[in-house]
Amino acid sequence: MNKALVSIVIPTYNSDKFISDSLESVLNQSYIYWEVILVDDASIDTTVAIAQKYADVDNRIKIIQLSKNSGTGVARNKALAVAKGKFISFLDADDLWKPTKLEQQLAFMEAHKLVFTFSFYECIDEQGKSLHKRVEAPRKLTYRQLFFCNYIGNLTAIYDTDFFGKIPISSIRKRQDWMLWLTVLKKIKIAQAVPESLAYYRIRNNSISTSKLDLIKYNFAVYRQFHGFNFLRAAVCMTLFLFTQLCVKPFYSKQIKAMK
Repeated sequence: MNKALVSIVIPTYNSDKFISDSLESVLNQSYIYWEVILVDDASIDTTVAIAQKYADVDNRIKIIQLSKNSGTGVARNKALAVAKGKFISFLDADDLWKPTKLEQQLAFMEAHKLVFTFSFYECIDEQGKSLHKRVEAPRKLTYRQLFFCNYIGNLTAIYDTDFFGKIPISSIRKRQDWMLWLTVLKKIKIAQAVPESLAYYRIRNNSISTSKLDLIKYNFAVYRQFHGFNFLRAAVCMTLFLFTQLCVKPFYSKQIKAMK
């Protein structure tokens, strides 16, 4: 069995309603060789106090506090700077992992000799109830596919630092994950997905996922700032992005039956 250390990066900001469930989902992992690096982005609620209770009883959990709110990109980079793992994975403070998530992904990577992978995931609401929706992706995802649509759930991805090193996160406050996966795919060309749902993504009332206008704005900024395209080229890319988002990606969303 693989015993390589996995560094789990968790940025938090006013997450006291969710952080216990998120940390519990890590503690319940069947794979035990991990460290959590939780970076709090100057929360003004009880997030840190709750997380500290976990850190006090499990030294695999480390907490870093930022003095001012700087965005998740800065928080994740702070975590990366001290990460000791061969593998880097990401979990937002309101999302959850299934108990065999790490074990299954690492076994998949080992079996297929991969340096990066991701998985399918399911959606839950703000109260943690199932929305009966599983989000899938192309099982062999190309850079071109990713260029026009972010198919990779941030909470599902793992990469190998022996191959990539520690990949810096953009300080742009939104869509850092998409830019990170574009960096990865530009190097390896094709990414293989674990064809199973291994995590739960929480859709919150104020999340970017619920605002179509914000989605357009932040994705347009990726084409302009990350790729460095002029306005016209970025607008063309956004047109193709919207076509993919509206006409292609929905085929990868599956309704799942409610448990009786």
